[in-house]
Amino acid sequence: MDEICLRDGEDSDWRESARWLKFEEDVEDGGERWSKPYVATLSLHSLFELRSCIINSTVLLDMRANTIEEIADMVLDHQELYSPLGDELRKKVRETLLKQHHHQNHKKLANRLPIVRSIADMGRRTSELHLDKNGQMSSSQSHLAGPEGKMDGTRENSSVDFSKIDLHFMKKIPAGAEACNVLVGELEFLNKPVVAFVRLSPAVLLNGLAEVPITTRFLFILLGPLGRGLQYHEIGRSIATLMTDEVFHDVAYKAKDRNDLIAGIDEFLDQVTVLPPGEWDPSIRIEPPKNVPSQEKRKKSNILPNGMVEGDEEEELGGHGGPELQRTGRWFGGLFLDIKRKAPSYLSDYTDAFSLQCVASFLFLYCACMSPVITFGGLLGEATEGRISAIESLFGASLTGIAYSLFAGQPLTILGSTGPVLVFEKILFKFCKEYGLSYLSLRTCIGLWTAFLCILLVATDASSLVCYITRFTEEAFASLICIIFIYEALEKLFHLGEHFPFNKNNNLDKLSMYSCSCVEPSDPTNGTLKFWENNNITASEIYWEALEVKACIEKQGEFVGSACGPHGPYVPDVLFWCVLLFFSTVFMSAFLKEFKFSNYFPTKVRAIISDFAVFFTILTMVLVDYALGIPSPKLKVPSVFKPTRDDRGWFINPLGPNPWWTAVITLFPALLCTILIFMDQQITAVIINRKEHKLKKGCGYHLDLFMVGLMLGVCSLMGLPWFVAATVLSISHVNSLKLESECSAPGEQPKFLGIREQRFTGLMIFTLMGCSVFMTSVLKFIPMPVLYGVFLYMGASSLRGIQFFDRLRLFGMPAKHQPDFIYLRHVPLRKVHLFTIIQLSCLVLLWVIKTSKAAIVFPMMVLALVFIRKLMDCIFTKRELSWLDDLMPESKKKKLEDTDEEEEEQSILAEDEGVVQVPLEGYKGIPVINITDEMSKGSFGNTWNANS
Repeated sequence: MDEICLRDGEDSDWRESARWLKFEEDVEDGGERWSKPYVATLSLHSLFELRSCIINSTVLLDMRANTIEEIADMVLDHQELYSPLGDELRKKVRETLLKQHHHQNHKKLANRLPIVRSIADMGRRTSELHLDKNGQMSSSQSHLAGPEGKMDGTRENSSVDFSKIDLHFMKKIPAGAEACNVLVGELEFLNKPVVAFVRLSPAVLLNGLAEVPITTRFLFILLGPLGRGLQYHEIGRSIATLMTDEVFHDVAYKAKDRNDLIAGIDEFLDQVTVLPPGEWDPSIRIEPPKNVPSQEKRKKSNILPNGMVEGDEEEELGGHGGPELQRTGRWFGGLFLDIKRKAPSYLSDYTDAFSLQCVASFLFLYCACMSPVITFGGLLGEATEGRISAIESLFGASLTGIAYSLFAGQPLTILGSTGPVLVFEKILFKFCKEYGLSYLSLRTCIGLWTAFLCILLVATDASSLVCYITRFTEEAFASLICIIFIYEALEKLFHLGEHFPFNKNNNLDKLSMYSCSCVEPSDPTNGTLKFWENNNITASEIYWEALEVKACIEKQGEFVGSACGPHGPYVPDVLFWCVLLFFSTVFMSAFLKEFKFSNYFPTKVRAIISDFAVFFTILTMVLVDYALGIPSPKLKVPSVFKPTRDDRGWFINPLGPNPWWTAVITLFPALLCTILIFMDQQITAVIINRKEHKLKKGCGYHLDLFMVGLMLGVCSLMGLPWFVAATVLSISHVNSLKLESECSAPGEQPKFLGIREQRFTGLMIFTLMGCSVFMTSVLKFIPMPVLYGVFLYMGASSLRGIQFFDRLRLFGMPAKHQPDFIYLRHVPLRKVHLFTIIQLSCLVLLWVIKTSKAAIVFPMMVLALVFIRKLMDCIFTKRELSWLDDLMPESKKKKLEDTDEEEEEQSILAEDEGVVQVPLEGYKGIPVINITDEMSKGSFGNTWNANS
């Protein structure tokens, strides 16, 4: 919006005073900078005045003009038809309209150092070559995206000086947007207002009129007598704010005459909220909201004329029972449909990965996946006496992950090891040892049966049963896995205290006598004597005092001295440094991840810092740890690619030395394994494929299970661990690939667009994991407490968005402090608490089973959650369950509720008043009750009558 104040004998130009991209920004009083974006607050009176202006003024729609001179002539010619100005006044008004426009950024650019201006001048010619491309970027006055999204405006008169353009501001403007220029001012020589609303067709680039080189579609001109500058300013703000309103914006583009514009203003007036003057301060600038409510309900209303505004977007209801989960009635029918669904987007799964965000994602997930895979392999090695250990775990994870990333239906899922599988392996090994059976061969038979049963489930479209997994089951399972991640991270940190003990009762005055030495045991136990005998150790021949800690422990010596603990010497600094690394990793990761919402640095820099948050944190902690040199425990990766034991190879005979009947009876344990694989895989898939993630390429439950089953068989034959979808890692993967709108108006929060769906990140994670054997020289510097901190961060961040934890917090909140959750509007609080208590009881039961010796039946208990949920139909009504246990995102529910309430209000009004909302086809002439005449008596509105 540009303003002018012209007095006789004075020369003045147009000065930019405000702009709207989404929210209002004003030139501050000093004129040095733009204000922070804020929600425009308008006086009701100025809206009525604007309505009066549109009723009584010049309205020119779809006019052809290439220059501001032509537009000025058209407006003044039309003025002559009903309110002549006279030749002299007409000439002065025309000269005023053609005066130069000074924009706020001109002063800012002029204040730069000469070298900066020189660089801008040097780049001007290059920039002009791209004008046609960037010319479609929008307005400095009002953000208007045309319905066609194209502009055919001529640019014959466009010689753009790019040294005077705010290129940073241009980046905020979406492609295809057009300008609405608002020109208001007071002229001393006028005795009556000159008001015009102009819509150009096509839009044209009017050089110097807007702050940035974009085409102008609309102009609003208001020039009036001296003394009412503030009033003109408020009317200008009103039309500019209206043009940024979604509904009036569409009306302005499609209006056929003046009456359509009036109807649009009336609809806007119907929606405005009035704040009492004595209860708030109008000078306060309202901060833009984090989430702007959708205007779809207004667009769907038939208030607006001629069907100009149509709401054709339909809300998707229901959970996850889409076409991909319907039974086909044919063998492998679901699998073939999954392949058919995913094939067209297969190439784009790689081309869509060209982004720094993907690099950040796979670096973060690679570090996050490495430690659990190696730890799992180490635990498995202890349980199986080295038959399957860390190297097999790394190789199996890499092989399975690469195959899954290449061919699965949902490559966003990350595969990992699970606790119940480890328990099953321990039980199986113990059984084989007791009965003299070959563990690897028996395990291979079970794995092949499990693979066969998984493929059988795929053949019969058993994945369609996933539709019975509701939010109740899904959240209980996801919460459990997240809590286990957090618990295990803290547990591993505490266990470091056993390996690095510290002296809790140290006397600082005796530090000079602080020592710990190894001596021969004064009273060796029978076990120690037997150990010495078996290893040909003669205690008297050993120089015990010269032994290092490791050698003393190996030879079962004793430690004596003030610096000795019960199990060895005290270790200074290490434990506390590990705790510091652990919590620093958690807090730094969380801080950098949220950095994109801070006020520091440009948007791109903030986005890069946020995307690489975990990687930057790990890198920082590794460098600090290396610089200090404190011997914290490090990541240990196998350095040689070969089986852990020399008596096994990379292929396992399913029978081996075992009797033939073992191949048959292994079907029964395979049934249990199949349930475990199916439940783990499909619940994680349901979480990843939630509708609120806005996935566009579809899912593939059947194809996912087929790939997991196939690779399970391959891993069994090669003697490698089994891998299935890992819930927390998959959620972290999805969260790291969230897409947000890049082109957001000042003050507007970026909109969530969906997830960057591609195969590259998963492929790189598991490829790097396979190459880790050759990267031990680098990986050996990563401290384990840093990885434990990453686990805690992933577990805690994955809890976000889980409704169960929101409901848990309600127990300690008084009703007046409770958040406005949508389900609290429709379900009694006692029923909400009852639902939460049942879900919490199930979670506790799952925790007890998973951490006990009965962990083998864990998948059966997860399956039981589906039946518990079914029994809850007897306690809760369907309406209550639809709000408490529904996969529909909160925002969609609120939209639906607001739409229903709106329809209800409209029907009540229609019944009470006997009036139906008037469509525009019957909206001829000015309404009988003219609100403007009633509200603006003695004000600007009367000027029309006084001077006509």
